[in-house]
Amino acid sequence: MRDLLETYVRDQTVPGAVALVDRAGTVEVEAAGTARDGVPMARDAIFRIASLTKPITAAAAMLLVDEERIALEDPIGRWLPELAEPVVVRSPEAPLDDVLPATRSITVFDLLTSRAGYGFPEDFSLPAVQPLLEAVQQQMREPELLPPPGEWIAALARIPMLHQLGEAWLYNTCSDILGVLIARVSGRSFPQFLAERLFEPLGMADTGFAVPAMKRNRLSDYRQADGELSPVSWEREPAFASGAGGLVSTADDWLAFGRMLLANGTVGGRQIVSQESVQAMMANHLTAEQRAASTIFLEGQGWGFGGSVDVEPLDLWNVVGRYGWIGGTGTTAHVTPATGTIAILLTQVQMTGPTPTPLMRDFWRSAA
Repeated sequence: MRDLLETYVRDQTVPGAVALVDRAGTVEVEAAGTARDGVPMARDAIFRIASLTKPITAAAAMLLVDEERIALEDPIGRWLPELAEPVVVRSPEAPLDDVLPATRSITVFDLLTSRAGYGFPEDFSLPAVQPLLEAVQQQMREPELLPPPGEWIAALARIPMLHQLGEAWLYNTCSDILGVLIARVSGRSFPQFLAERLFEPLGMADTGFAVPAMKRNRLSDYRQADGELSPVSWEREPAFASGAGGLVSTADDWLAFGRMLLANGTVGGRQIVSQESVQAMMANHLTAEQRAASTIFLEGQGWGFGGSVDVEPLDLWNVVGRYGWIGGTGTTAHVTPATGTIAILLTQVQMTGPTPTPLMRDFWRSAA
């Protein structure tokens, strides 16, 4: 694994990376390259993990389901009145003002399965997709400029859905809506809820939406796709804490989260998330048609709550039931219940699209 990382560092694909593979409790970790300004990469380096946030957001939502504070079938309009009466474009190609009422209310289950009508299809050029794309691009470049949750959800409500509810899997936006929903239901800010209910019980001491001053010497530089350093410092929590991609973390922190999933929601004998909720998170909820329509993202696999689920052994690393996801900053993390394996790769260069990078594929191959 070290040779693999050093190959990609030498050819300047990435300045540095941390790779961790836990095989039924036996952990192999390698760090290669530099984190910033010539400082060697270390195991405890802090990265912006981007969409590896999504499984964590889904687990947070399931905590509220376990406590019966929300139910999967609940309409979210009870807590998010801004989205109580959504509209949908007449056809995916239609302009934003050519709309119909949604056939029913958005439910919690719609959000968890990314089938609530909001998000990214394979065609990013569609009119109803453009406002969402602009928001994500701003989130990557200048997260500190995003509005607070109330303003964000109000702005989203002015954008029509791309598909009727339950019809299509669409990427990203549903996880951001979930973050706002979790805050409204719990009465805590989304960062507070995650810290109190997941990060502290799991010992994820380096995970959050900002990096404290005492830890900034461990923060890895993040480079944009053009090679330029990102101006974002992550010194303070943004006004909008993105449930889709806002967290910073370390390999060992995500390992703690992955181990909780493999242990059916338990840590040290304590039930954090119910076994039923973990199983629901890691089960495929998409039809074959929905999977086929999202090949650019899912590559033939399925989707659970907040992450992909392997349903076919299309490549060497695909094992039925393997759950996890990738992040646009070059991150990837998966848990494989059938083998007891957790595989995590953290790098620091913006991806140019949703297709996994050659480094990711080589890492998955080495971890399989």
